[in-house]
Amino acid sequence: MISPLAHIAPGARIGSGVTIHPFAFIDDNTVIGDNCVIMPYASVMAGTTVGEGSTIYNGAIVGAAPQDFRWKPGQPSHCTIGARCVIRENVIINRGFATPEGTSIGDETFIMATAHIGHDCHLQGRTVVGNGVTMAGNIEIGACTILSSNSVVHEGSRIGEWVLIKGGCRISGNVPPYVIIAHNPASYYGINASIMRKSDFTDERIDDIAKAYRHIYQSGTSVFNALQRIEADIDPSDERDKILSFIRDNKLRIVAVPIDLE
Repeated sequence: MISPLAHIAPGARIGSGVTIHPFAFIDDNTVIGDNCVIMPYASVMAGTTVGEGSTIYNGAIVGAAPQDFRWKPGQPSHCTIGARCVIRENVIINRGFATPEGTSIGDETFIMATAHIGHDCHLQGRTVVGNGVTMAGNIEIGACTILSSNSVVHEGSRIGEWVLIKGGCRISGNVPPYVIIAHNPASYYGINASIMRKSDFTDERIDDIAKAYRHIYQSGTSVFNALQRIEADIDPSDERDKILSFIRDNKLRIVAVPIDLE
């Protein structure tokens, strides 16, 4: 059902089974996948692709122009929303221009009301973005991560998979996978065990993750030494290797570690 009161630009490509409510705005050079729902007063701007089965709620703006002085009108910019995503009321997602894929939101991501996602952010699938979360540009968020309400993520930060960021927390840096980060300034709060247990992580895998982070955050040694201890103390596994590679890929710089221990 497409309301005659909605604005559908001639260059928009609309899939089958799509519902577009009155007063929605669908710009040129957009793709709306099959079985999507676009609620009243939602806007899908030029350069945006929305995956099948996604719902965009009232007042949301998906694919807004980048908020960056480097971007000039007419310069190519893109925004891709995955399948079965939920984008709630008054969310703003900016297109990206600094990376080839632009801004990308993975499948089955849930973005709650009034959140803002800046240009060239890349969110992997099954991410939850809480009410009022704000993200600057060029941020990487791993799969199955939760950013609780009103948390703030600064430009260029990288957050691993299965992370829980507590409400109101400010992130400026790199958060390794499987942890909980809370407070201001950001502090290590343990591992995200309760969520991982609900997703079929075994107790043995969770114990190894906890042991790895005791070396990193609770042993009083440097990150460099902690990684060596992890390799000597914990059997190889997918989780162990992801922790090691994340920290090394980010040159040992992770949040909540005192500078003199990096």
